[in-house]
Amino acid sequence: MATVKIVSPKDIRKLFSENGYAERLANGELRSVLKKNTHPTSPKAPVPFCTRSQLGVYLDGKKAVAIVHQYLKPDGKLGASGKPDPKWLIHAGTIYQAL
Repeated sequence: MATVKIVSPKDIRKLFSENGYAERLANGELRSVLKKNTHPTSPKAPVPFCTRSQLGVYLDGKKAVAIVHQYLKPDGKLGASGKPDPKWLIHAGTIYQAL
C-alpha cells in the first residue's frame, strides 16, 4: 500500500510542476477526464462570468495519477493562475494530498 503524505498547496503545486504532469497531458502521455464541470462558478472566484469550475482526473492508462481543480473561462483559457491546481497526485509510489 502506498504511503500518503499531506502537504501544503504550495508543495503539491511544486511537485506537480517539477514532474511535468501538465506537459505529460499536453503531449498525450496522460489523458484527463472531467469529474465535475459546474456552472455558474462561485461569485467569490476571481474569474469572469460564465467561467466553469472543473475537477479533473489525470490518467496514465486506467490509473489515476493526479486530481486537479481549474477554472475554464468562456474564451477557453484557464482562469485564476492560468494553470491547473493539483489537489492529489502520485509520485514515486507516494500519494500526496493537499491540505
